[in-house]
Amino acid sequence: MHAAALPTVLAQDPDQVGSPLLNIGIFGLFVAVTLVIVLRASRNTKTAADYYAAGRAFTGPQNGIAISGDYLSAASFLGIAGAIAVNGYDGFLYSIGFLVAWLVALLLVAELLRNTGRYTMADVLSFRMQQKPVRTAASISTLVVSFFYLLAQMAGAGGLIALLLGIESGAGQALVIAIVGALMIVYVLIGGMRGTTWVQIIKAALLITGAGVMTVWVLGMYGMNLSSLLGAAVEAAGTENVLNPGMAYGESGITRLDFLSLSLALVLGTAGLPHILMRFYTVPTSKEARRSVQWAIWLIGLFYLFTLVLGYGAGAIVGPERIQDAPGGVNSAAPLLAGEIGGPLLLGFIAAVAFATILAVVAGLTITASASFAHDIYANVIKGGAADDKAAEVRVARITAVVIGVVSILGGIVANGQNIAFLVALAFAVAASANLPTILYSLFWKRFNTTGALWSMYGGLAVTITLIVFSPAVSGHDSSMFPSADFDLFPLSNPGIVSIPISFALGVIGTLLSKRPADPAKYSEMEVRSLTGLGAEKATEH
Repeated sequence: MHAAALPTVLAQDPDQVGSPLLNIGIFGLFVAVTLVIVLRASRNTKTAADYYAAGRAFTGPQNGIAISGDYLSAASFLGIAGAIAVNGYDGFLYSIGFLVAWLVALLLVAELLRNTGRYTMADVLSFRMQQKPVRTAASISTLVVSFFYLLAQMAGAGGLIALLLGIESGAGQALVIAIVGALMIVYVLIGGMRGTTWVQIIKAALLITGAGVMTVWVLGMYGMNLSSLLGAAVEAAGTENVLNPGMAYGESGITRLDFLSLSLALVLGTAGLPHILMRFYTVPTSKEARRSVQWAIWLIGLFYLFTLVLGYGAGAIVGPERIQDAPGGVNSAAPLLAGEIGGPLLLGFIAAVAFATILAVVAGLTITASASFAHDIYANVIKGGAADDKAAEVRVARITAVVIGVVSILGGIVANGQNIAFLVALAFAVAASANLPTILYSLFWKRFNTTGALWSMYGGLAVTITLIVFSPAVSGHDSSMFPSADFDLFPLSNPGIVSIPISFALGVIGTLLSKRPADPAKYSEMEVRSLTGLGAEKATEH
């Protein structure tokens, strides 16, 4: 059955998708239900451990579902489906990169980080280093990665609203982004990590269920035959190139190098994402940390298989041209597909799932960034680790959450209209460059010292940000963030292939040039704790 034979179930206005009132109603129901859950969860949020780590009260499967909720962002649902619909095989490479990345997190990072028993990434990185400078650097890195990721989610919110509510004016979309940001702040202020974890669990269940239903539906329209679906996608695109590498990354040597750079950032970035790493602290034991990652991998892997069908299904049924011409651009593929096959009701459900995806992920990012500032900068740098008033620390975290929310709203308005899968890839590049080398060196290299950590984090951060600013992602092209400007001195859109090796090298050079010796006793203590979890829970009261 081909796209031409399908009934059109959308509204008559070609720019209007589904029923705006129905879309808003379903989303409002989700917000109401999750707010009730967050309010209930807030009753048990009394201590710093409750606010930062949900009292370490979640099981491995619960945390695994929450991790998948945190990881499967708007980029996964909206951006990747659109990338596959428009660029075919090259779009699916995002899915492969995001999934393979979990192997690094599982094998090298997850259990060892959790066993240090603290709240933030900086707790691990500063364990055997000088506290103040390393905590400051790690906190700055956390805030930058969180900001890039928040940009992507907010841009997704703007594009989705433009599509579903027919709001095409910039001011209208800016208002919607502000509303999403305000809801995010409410979730974090009231529920802390416990509340946001439950929101993630609900959102993950809705997202995977919704994607699964659409996948079966689309395959059913082609006799459960993937080959027939791919044939229809080729017919709709008018070229077999959608099944072959090269549509997005095959025009020249530069674009192929750009693809390699993107792949490196995706595969190595996950293990350096602060909001993912922070999830491992919400389980009581290292065994549960391992179980949570196993659950997450299965759920995430299943979802990315769904994206293959959803992307090619959108290409076959909706058509690449209509997707690109929609108010939300390539991010509109999944909602347009839902409206085409299931009418306004399925579209309303998928719209609510997409909103839930954005809300839940920005809440997780915000609590991570605010916890990093309050716990690392306020409690351990400004107060020198001597602050006994945990209530004051949590209060600072909540104030920081409001500030981060406002900044992310402003950034989202600027980034509105960008491909969100691409924006997330930039966040992965920053995480892989500024965080991952220091994490690995701290856990596995005995000689690694404070100077090496600072060189690696600040150097990796500076190089990555500089290359992004002077890349085609920001200026010089129609698809750039500032298309009218032209200062793209660096040819690659993703800087990972340059910034990641430089950051690893800076960690080695800084360590070898430094006259500060590493503390072998501290390394031994960290090694025992990371491998056994001995004393991990006591460390939370430190």
